Amino acid sequence: MFSKKKEEIDEKYLKKGATQIKDGDIDIAVDNQKEIDDKINNSGALRKYTELGKVMFGMLTDYRKGVYNHVPWFSIAAIAFALLYVLNPLDIVPDFLPGIGYIDDFALLTITIRFIETDLHKYLDWKLEEE
Repeated sequence: MFSKKKEEIDEKYLKKGATQIKDGDIDIAVDNQKEIDDKINNSGALRKYTELGKVMFGMLTDYRKGVYNHVPWFSIAAIAFALLYVLNPLDIVPDFLPGIGYIDDFALLTITIRFIETDLHKYLDWKLEEE
């Protein structure tokens, strides 16, 4: 049952979700950074994404401010979609299920990072040049 649920979180799911993201969704993700950070930091399965989550929030924030625009819209939309998905407690596998509630969040973050890895590296290089 749960492997089927995990299979629902795939590249097609990310692409479909990212295409539905609007500018206002980026605002929602950034405005809920503390809640999303807390969820990532306090769940064992997602904790490995703590630092990458900070980078993703930094990219969203800098994009929203207009100071960093060297990134495809799909990468921004994928980040916003993934972070809003993590924020949602009633996603494909509800987060309140002990031991398995974060499997889908973990899968989606993993897929998202795989898709935007190059853009994350470019953003980090840009940040280093800005300092």
